[in-house]
Amino acid sequence: MPLSAAIRERLQCPYCAGKLLDGQGQFQCDQRACGKVFPLVDGTPVLINEHRSLFSADDFVKGRDTTSRRDRRTIDQMADAVMEWLPSISHRAGADRNYESFRTLLRTDGERRAQVLVVGGGVLGAGMDTLASDRSINLVSTDVTFGSMTELICDAHDIPFADATFDGVIAQAVLEHVVDPYRCVSEIHRVMKPGAIVYAETPFMQQVHLGAYDFHRFTHSGHRRLFRQFAEIESGPVGGPGMALAWSYQYFLLSFSSSRPTRALLRTIASLSSFYLKYFDRFLVNRRGAIDAAAGYYFLGSKNGAALMDRDLVPYYRGALAR
Repeated sequence: MPLSAAIRERLQCPYCAGKLLDGQGQFQCDQRACGKVFPLVDGTPVLINEHRSLFSADDFVKGRDTTSRRDRRTIDQMADAVMEWLPSISHRAGADRNYESFRTLLRTDGERRAQVLVVGGGVLGAGMDTLASDRSINLVSTDVTFGSMTELICDAHDIPFADATFDGVIAQAVLEHVVDPYRCVSEIHRVMKPGAIVYAETPFMQQVHLGAYDFHRFTHSGHRRLFRQFAEIESGPVGGPGMALAWSYQYFLLSFSSSRPTRALLRTIASLSSFYLKYFDRFLVNRRGAIDAAAGYYFLGSKNGAALMDRDLVPYYRGALAR
C-alpha cells in the first residue's frame, strides 16, 4: 500500500531530519554531511536509524529467516489458525467507543482528509474498522514488520516525518515493545500538529507476548506520566480484571511446557476453560478497583497545554486505595 504524495513530501531522514529525495528505488537524505540512502522493498520505504534501532535495513531487504525459523513459523501459523476457532480470552472493554471518540475529536478544515499515523499498524488493529472505512480519514500505517497495512517501515524511536505532520496518532499495543517508550512518545508528540489527538493502549497485567521484543508495563498513573506532554481527555482500563485473570491462568498452564505442540494444546485448554472471565469486565471495568487490576489502559489526549508535573501524579491516582 503506497504512501500518498502529500505524506511522502513530509518524510525526513531518521538520522538528521534532513529532507529525503525520492529517487528510483530508494530515498536519499539531501544533507551533504549525512547523505544516508534508504531502500524501498516492494515499493515500501525502509527508513531505519540503525544507530538507535534494534533493527537494520538488511533485516527487511535480505530477511533473517533460516529454514528452521520458517519451520517454526509454520507451526506458529498452524497454532494461530486453530486459536481463531476457539473463544478468545481477551476483550478490550470500551475500545470501540474510544475509537469513536477519537474519530469525533479529529479536527480538519473540512476540505482535506485527516492524516492519522498508526504506529505499529502492520495489520488493522481491533476496533479500528470504522476509522479505516471513514473516507475523511487517511491512515498512515507504519511498523517494523511487513503486513497487509504497512506503508512504511520505521522505528518509533525516530519517526521519519517532519514536525507537525499529523492530525492524530494511534499506538495500539506497541509501547511495551519499544526499548525507550518515553522517546517514542516524545517523537509522537513532535510529529503531531497543535491540538492533534493521540490514542494509545498499553498493557499492565499481561505476560510476555512477543518473546525477546517485550520490554515494559505501566500502571494507570505510570501510563499518564508516559503521556505527560499531552492534555488528558479520557483514560482508564481497556481490558479489565477478568481478562487479566484469564491471561494469568493461560500463562500458568503454559509454564508447564516449552514444547510448541504441547503449548498449543495448553492454550486450547486455557481458552475453553477461561474465556468466560472476560465477560465479568462488563461490570468491573468502570469500578475503582479495576484501575489496580486491569489488563491494560488507554489514554486519549491532545497536544495542548503544559506538561503534567510529577507532583500531580499522586492526586491523579483513581484506584480503590485512594484516600
